[in-house]
Amino acid sequence: MVNLASPSHQMPYLEFVRVAKQNTSLTWPEQLWWAHYTVWDNDILATGIITFLAHELIYFGRCLPWAVADALPSIFHRFRIQDHKPPPSASDQWTCVKYILAIHFVVELPLIVLFHPMMELCGLQYMVPFPKFSLLAAQIALFFIVEDSYHYWLHRALHWGPLYRAVHRVHHQYAAPFGLAAEYASPAETFLLGLGTICPPLLLGYITGSVHLITVLTWMALRQLQAIDAHSGYDFPWSLRRLIPFWGGADWHDDHHRYFRGNYSSSFTYWDVFMGTVAGPRGKAKGHDSRQ
Repeated sequence: MVNLASPSHQMPYLEFVRVAKQNTSLTWPEQLWWAHYTVWDNDILATGIITFLAHELIYFGRCLPWAVADALPSIFHRFRIQDHKPPPSASDQWTCVKYILAIHFVVELPLIVLFHPMMELCGLQYMVPFPKFSLLAAQIALFFIVEDSYHYWLHRALHWGPLYRAVHRVHHQYAAPFGLAAEYASPAETFLLGLGTICPPLLLGYITGSVHLITVLTWMALRQLQAIDAHSGYDFPWSLRRLIPFWGGADWHDDHHRYFRGNYSSSFTYWDVFMGTVAGPRGKAKGHDSRQ
C-alpha cells in the first residue's frame, strides 16, 4: 500500500489528484483511484459509487451499439441470427430499459452497498498499487471458468417446471433476444446469477488474500460485455466465437432462446457438449436429447 500525505478534505477533487501525482511510482489510473477514495473519505461509499457507476456506464454503453443496429435493419439485418424475425421495436427497447433500471436500483444497488463490507471480510485489497497484469488476467480467466460452470448448472435447474415458472420465465419473454435483454430477469434470478459473478473473487480473496477490487471491477465489466453480446442477436464475421472455438457467444445463446432448452452455459460451450445439452439442429446432429 502506498502512503501519501492526506490533504485537507475541503480541497477540490483536482487538488487531490495533484497531491497523488507527487508519488511518481503510481500510474495515472492509480493516482485517480487514490484521489477518489481520499476525496470521499468513506470507503464504503467510495466503493459503492465507483462500482455502481461502472456497472451502469458499461451496461448501457455496450447496449447502445446493438440498439443502433436494431434501428438500422437495412444495414445490419443480414447479420441477425434470427433473420426471419424483425428487430425489437423502440417500444420493446424502452420497456426493457425501464425494467432493467428498476432491477439495478431496487436489487443490485443494495447489494453493491453491501459489497465493501463483504470485500473487507474476505480480505480483498482495494488501495493502490494495482495488481500486476499477469495476476489480474490469470484470476479473471479462473473466474470465467468457475462462473460458467455455476451458470450451467443453475441455468439448467431454472428450466425445471416449478423453478422456471417462479424464477426464469421473465427472461424468456424474448424468444429473439437483443442486447438490452441481457439482464431482463426476475429479482430472484438477478440475485442468483449475481452470486456466480461475485462469489468467485470473494472466495479466492478469502483463500489467498491476493485479489484486488480493480480485478473484480474488470471481471464484472468483461462478464457484462459477454452477457450483452451473447444476447445481441447478431453474429458477425469477426465475432469472438470464430476466434475461440469453445466460446459460445450470440450464435450459441440465441439457440437457447429460440429452442428454449439446451445451451445453458454463459461463456463457453464445453459443458453443453459434455452433458449432451446442445440446442437445436446442432444438438440433434450430435444425438443430444432436446428435452434436457
